[in-house]
Amino acid sequence: MPKPGHILVVCTGNICRSPMGQGLLAHALLAQPEPLRSLKVISAGVAAHTGEPISENSVVALRKVGIDISHLHSQGLTQKMLDDALVVFGMTESHRSIIRSRARPAPTHLHLFREFLPAPAAHEIGDPYGGPLRLYESCRDEMVEAVPSIIEFLKRLTAKT
Repeated sequence: MPKPGHILVVCTGNICRSPMGQGLLAHALLAQPEPLRSLKVISAGVAAHTGEPISENSVVALRKVGIDISHLHSQGLTQKMLDDALVVFGMTESHRSIIRSRARPAPTHLHLFREFLPAPAAHEIGDPYGGPLRLYESCRDEMVEAVPSIIEFLKRLTAKT
């Protein structure tokens, strides 16, 4: 089994997409057997200002599906977060490129949140920042669609010896 670690979800400012991804994945993992149930999920941003509140539309979009992320605050991505992560999920190829260019070493398991969905599914999740609630709900739904494929990936990853 891989070394214990957290799941790290990354976007740009860590106030919209990655906190929603964090909340959705953490919620989904609670329904899984060990060791998945005990995996911690955190989020960060490649250009985040630490301590910012999560976007109100992100909070509302998840509240509508019974998940509360109102307690979260933004944090900037650090090398330690990357080093300690079992797996890192970015929202776009740009996030993956930024992580690869900054990290020393780059994470072994660096993927896009929607990477494991079969074609023709889009693998990137656009930034809803500043848009109406329906845009945040669409972003949430794109993540919800990807969660089962992430869970299956995590099952395979944690089963490796």
